[in-house]
Amino acid sequence: MTIEKLQFSLPAVFTIGPADDVDSLCRYAKILTGKAANSTKQVTTTGRNHVQDIVKGIIEGETRVIVSSMTMEEIFKEREVFKTAVIRNVQKELDQFGLRIYNANVKELQDTPGSEYFTFLSRKAHEGASNQAKVDVANAMMMGNIGEAEKRGKTRQEISKIDAATAVLETQRKSEKAQADAQLATTQINLDMGINLAKIEATRKAESKDAELQRDVEIQRAQTELEARRATDLVHAKIERESAQQEADAKFYGDSKSADGFFYAQKQKAEASYLATVKGADALVYQQKQEAEASFYRATKEADAAFVAKQKEAAGITEMAKAYQHMSSVLGGPQGLLTYMMLQNNTHEKLAKANAQAIHGLQPKITVWNTGENSWSADAMAPVRNLMQSLPPLLSTIHEQTGIAPPGWLAKMGGEGDGMNVKGEKMVNGD
Repeated sequence: MTIEKLQFSLPAVFTIGPADDVDSLCRYAKILTGKAANSTKQVTTTGRNHVQDIVKGIIEGETRVIVSSMTMEEIFKEREVFKTAVIRNVQKELDQFGLRIYNANVKELQDTPGSEYFTFLSRKAHEGASNQAKVDVANAMMMGNIGEAEKRGKTRQEISKIDAATAVLETQRKSEKAQADAQLATTQINLDMGINLAKIEATRKAESKDAELQRDVEIQRAQTELEARRATDLVHAKIERESAQQEADAKFYGDSKSADGFFYAQKQKAEASYLATVKGADALVYQQKQEAEASFYRATKEADAAFVAKQKEAAGITEMAKAYQHMSSVLGGPQGLLTYMMLQNNTHEKLAKANAQAIHGLQPKITVWNTGENSWSADAMAPVRNLMQSLPPLLSTIHEQTGIAPPGWLAKMGGEGDGMNVKGEKMVNGD
């Protein structure tokens, strides 16, 4: 029995024999003959197993002494210390008989009949291991879900990068195509302008040559008239030539500026489209990255918070149950604990207040009447008279408490002056 008054069974196997020295062998021989080690008194033997009985008694006695000074937890956890103490104390007692402990094996502690201490300890350890396994499984599932979400996020990021790079390459190809188209248009405009200038120049040369020939003919045919009109013809020719030249220059300048404007507009449009595409792709990648990180962080924190909350809740419920169990044992049982909690929470006072509030405001109306002092007189009409005397207060009470008035013909029986007044003052027999 331990220091906590707990009983248990301690199977043990001791290998004991005589020590290997002359003095010990002499003491062992004396105990075999039935004499004490230090006396000549004959010891009563009960057969060939008296040595085993002596050794068994020593082992059991010393074990009880050591166990009574230790707790069950110390014996269970410090088994080697317990074994050493038992062997040391038993060996001191066996020295007087010349015996020596060669080996000692202490087996598993067992419950005595009617005790289930070690059974409950084993069940507790099993439940603890099972709960820990459940926690480990939950942690593994949490890590798997987190890893899966992380891989999905990285996959989406890589796909977004590839899509962005593809969009950039497409924009570059479109820009190069637009530049090539602009160069082609510019070259075509320059060629058209050269052709037009050559046509205009050829036309002007032909007109000039024709004018010179006409002038020579007119000079030869009529120099006088030609000389008179020469100035006018020359002025008109110069004006027409200068006008044509200015029109050609204006058309060339306009075509050149139009081509330059078209090329610049195409260039600005391509650059703006490329910049918008790049910025959009960067913004989308950054947004997806931030959303993935936020989702991962939120899921991690929620899982940690739920895990800690469940741990704290379980610990709080366990401690509360232990406290109520101790209070119940101190107060004499569950009924004592219930009475204490009702006093602690002022339950009786609250019940009294609730009952008082339930009947608060009630105004019961009570009507009392009698039928005379001698209701058992010899008058044969007394019962009828008493009945009729009780009707007015009865009808008045019904009217006051329920609002139901008697019919008019009942109130007027016996004449107007002698009728029953159910709405006025209460009538009491004898008034």
